[in-house]
Amino acid sequence: MHALENGILLIVVVAAGTVAARRLRVEPSILLVLVGVALSMVPGVPRFHLDPQLVLVLILPPLLYAAASRTSVPAFRANLRPILFLAVGLTLFSTVVVGLVAHAVVPGLPLAAALALGAILAPPDAVAATAIARRTGLSRHVVTVLEGESLLNDATALVAYRVAVAAVVSGIFSPLEMTWRFALASVGGAVVGLAAALLVGWLRRHVDDPMIDNTLSLVAPFAAYLPAEAIGGSGVLAVVVTGLYLGYQAPLTMTAASRLVSDSVWKVVEFLLQGVVFLLIGLQLREVLAGLRGYDPAVVLVAAVAVTAAAVGARFAWMFPVSYATRLLSRARDRGPRKSWRDIVVVSWAGMRGVVSLAAAFALPLTVRSGAPFPQRNLLLFLTFVVIGETLVLNGLTMPALIRRLHVAGPDPTTDALQEASAQHEAARAALERLDALLQDGPVPPGVAEQLRERAENRTLAAWERLGSPTTGSEGIPTPSAAYRRLRREMLSAERQVLVRLRDAGRLDDEVQRRIQRELDLEEATLLRD
Repeated sequence: MHALENGILLIVVVAAGTVAARRLRVEPSILLVLVGVALSMVPGVPRFHLDPQLVLVLILPPLLYAAASRTSVPAFRANLRPILFLAVGLTLFSTVVVGLVAHAVVPGLPLAAALALGAILAPPDAVAATAIARRTGLSRHVVTVLEGESLLNDATALVAYRVAVAAVVSGIFSPLEMTWRFALASVGGAVVGLAAALLVGWLRRHVDDPMIDNTLSLVAPFAAYLPAEAIGGSGVLAVVVTGLYLGYQAPLTMTAASRLVSDSVWKVVEFLLQGVVFLLIGLQLREVLAGLRGYDPAVVLVAAVAVTAAAVGARFAWMFPVSYATRLLSRARDRGPRKSWRDIVVVSWAGMRGVVSLAAAFALPLTVRSGAPFPQRNLLLFLTFVVIGETLVLNGLTMPALIRRLHVAGPDPTTDALQEASAQHEAARAALERLDALLQDGPVPPGVAEQLRERAENRTLAAWERLGSPTTGSEGIPTPSAAYRRLRREMLSAERQVLVRLRDAGRLDDEVQRRIQRELDLEEATLLRD
C-alpha cells in the first residue's frame, strides 16, 4: 500500500512541477531534478530508492522506443556517420578519459573501477538534450544527430560498463572478450530488434482495432529488449531498431484511428515516465550523501571537480578535431548539411547525463569475487550524481542562452511552409484523380462530389496561405483558413452547449450525447494546428 501511495505522490509532484516549469519557462526535467533534491532533504519525505532494474528494464525501453519511432529514418540514415562517431567513438573516448582522470585523482581506485565510472558517465541522456534542442530551435540536422547519438550511445556505454565491472569483480581484463561482447551486442541486438519489428508489423496489418494496435505498441519495446538481453545482445539497440522500423512503417501498417490514439497514449506514457525518472534522480541525494561518511572532504571535492571537468571536456576534445577531420576526408562524397563551429559548440555542450548513468551506478555490485567491497563504490555513486546534476542543471539552463548568443540557425519557417504547400498540392491532385476514377464507376448522390472537390482544394489553398503568415495575410487581415478555423470552433462550442443543456434537461441520453460529442471533437481536432 505504501508503494502505491508513494507512486501516486510522485505523479502528483511531477504534474505540479511540470506546470511550474512551463510557467517559469524552464525545461521540466531540470526543475524536477531540483524539486527532487529539495524534497530529499525534507524530514519525513518517504525514501525513494532508484532500482536499477526498474529503470533499465521497465522505463528505458519505452522511452527509447518512443524517441526512435519519431526519428526520421531518412535523416538518421543520412547522418549515420556523425551519429556513429558520437554514439560509439565519443562514448568510448569519454569512458577512457573519465576513467584515467578518476584513476589519477582518487587514491586507491583501480583502473578497471575507474573505467566503469567512465562508462557510467559516457552516455548523455536521451531526453533532456533533444527536448531543449527542439524547444530552442536548433536545425533539424543537429537535432537528428543528437537524437541518433542518444538512441545508440547507451548500448555502447552499457557494454563497456559490463566489461569493466566484470574486470573489477574477476580481476581479469580481456580485450578479446570485450570485442566479442561488442560484436554480439550489436549484431544480436539489431537482429532481434528487426525480428520483433517485423512480427509487430505483421500483426498490425491484420488488426484494425485501435486498442489492440496500441497494446501492440506498448508491448513492442519489451518484445525487443528482453529477448535481446537474454541472448547477450544489446536490448537498447534492439529497441531502437524496432522503434525506427515501426515508426517509419506506421503510415502503411496503422489505421488513422490507431495513429491518433497512439499519439495520445505515448504522450502520456512519456510524460509520466520522464517526469518520474527526473524526480527520482533528485530524490537520491540523501542516500548518495549518506555513503560519503568517512571520506576526506578534500579528496571528494577534487575528485568531483576533476571528473566533472573530464566528462564535459572530453566531449569538446572529441567534437572539434573529429568533425573537421571527417569533413576533410569525405569532402568529395559528403552531400549532406555541414555543421558550423557554432553547431559543434552546441552539440558539445549538449552532453547532459541522466537516469541511465545513475541506474548503472546503483547497479554496481557491493562486493567482488574475493568478498571484498567494490572499490570506492559510494564515492563513484556520488561522482555520478554530481556530473548528472551539473550537466543537467548548468548545461541545461545555459543551453538556450548559448544558442541565442551564437545565433545558431533553426528551421526556416518559409521552407517548411513551401514543402507543406507543395506536398498538399500533390496529395490533393492525387485525391482528385482518384475521385474522378471512382465517379466513373457509378453515380453518387447530388452534391457529394462537389463537397469532396471543395474540401481537397481548400486544404491546398490553406497550405499556400501559410507561406505568407500562419494566421494573417496582408495588412493584418486573417487568412480565409484562419478565419474558418476560428469561426468553426465557435460554432462547435455552441453545439456542445446545446448538447449539455439537452442532456441536463433529460431530453438527450448520455450515451447519445457522448456519441455526438465525439464527432464534434474529431472535427475540432482537424482544425487545430501546432
